[in-house]
Amino acid sequence: MGSKGICDRVAIVGMGCTKFGEHWGKSVSDLLVDAAHDAYHSAGVEAEQIDAYWLGTLSSGVSGLTAAEPLKIQYKPVTHVENMCATGSEAIRNAAYAVASGAYDVAMAIGVEKLKDSGFSGLVGSGGVASDGTEAGMTAPANFSLLAPAYAEKYGVDMETLRDVLSRIAYKNHYNGARNEKAQFQREVSMEKINASPKVAGMLGIMDCSGVSDGAAAAVLVRAEDAHKYTDNPIFIKGLSFVAGPAEGTKRQEYDFTTFPEVVASAHDAYAQAGIKDAREEISMAEVHDCFTPTELVLMEDLGFSERGQAWKDTVDGRFDLKGEQPINPDGGLKSFGHPIGASGLRMMYEMWLQLRGEAGERQIENPKLGLTHNLGGQPGRCVSFVSVVGR
Repeated sequence: MGSKGICDRVAIVGMGCTKFGEHWGKSVSDLLVDAAHDAYHSAGVEAEQIDAYWLGTLSSGVSGLTAAEPLKIQYKPVTHVENMCATGSEAIRNAAYAVASGAYDVAMAIGVEKLKDSGFSGLVGSGGVASDGTEAGMTAPANFSLLAPAYAEKYGVDMETLRDVLSRIAYKNHYNGARNEKAQFQREVSMEKINASPKVAGMLGIMDCSGVSDGAAAAVLVRAEDAHKYTDNPIFIKGLSFVAGPAEGTKRQEYDFTTFPEVVASAHDAYAQAGIKDAREEISMAEVHDCFTPTELVLMEDLGFSERGQAWKDTVDGRFDLKGEQPINPDGGLKSFGHPIGASGLRMMYEMWLQLRGEAGERQIENPKLGLTHNLGGQPGRCVSFVSVVGR
């Protein structure tokens, strides 16, 4: 990788996040205003102090005016970015590099998506651009369901055991989400109910799939040397990596659906930037893209939290539980929040903000040092991936 990184050169000094859920009574503009004003207040700044904005949204707006109008931004740059499900993280990345370059002193990354009243269904998917016919005409659950039998076959895990492992992932994330007032679903769900949920694709049931929701989140970023002008407790960016793969996985016989090469590459790059030698030992906690339960299972190995073929054992042993050695999705993840695409990456960073500042309440992890956020967009074999590492 050619990226040199911006380790400890940019700080997040304020964040805001709406509750995620079915916001029938709120517009995209309402959600943006709520998230932005919470972030302004958190950083102790007025809107006029923000030099530039990066807005992430997939389908809830088509230009910077989507944010400029409701936020009453006075003739400043507002850049609209989109990178599939990593859109919110892409807003953070662009704002961070702009600040690090010295082009702006204070920047805001803000993401929003309003899906509930759009007719979008995460189980069915939506229309995309025309292709050459080599892509499988499958729903998102069908595409990601291929991970489960491939993993079981490669590592000799019987399907009944794997079914319990996947249910354990969903159970964990709902347990965490039940302790988060921002989550859409704030209720624990039993293993029995998860196992018995109606099948959607392959061995995946409804409870293996993330939901659809509305939400927004925002972050205020400044150069590290200015951070303490705004807060006594900033968090610092250690590594940011985004990669787009060549989309060759489904065209290559050797691709076996037990890894996301793009995730491996972005993790390797982010760790190099942050000076991480052993992610399993050095990363205190992570928010990862649990769009489907087997996705989280595979990500544990791609991110270096488990050895190859061992993530299922670490899951069962409780390593990734809220009180485990390396909590994963302590806020409840996509499983509890749903996935308003433009906001999810920023929502993940919001949990790192709370945890590293000791403000996560019942979910608080003891003395976290480094946190990781991860988004992917696309499908197994052809996706984009983002990884960040942040710390105090």
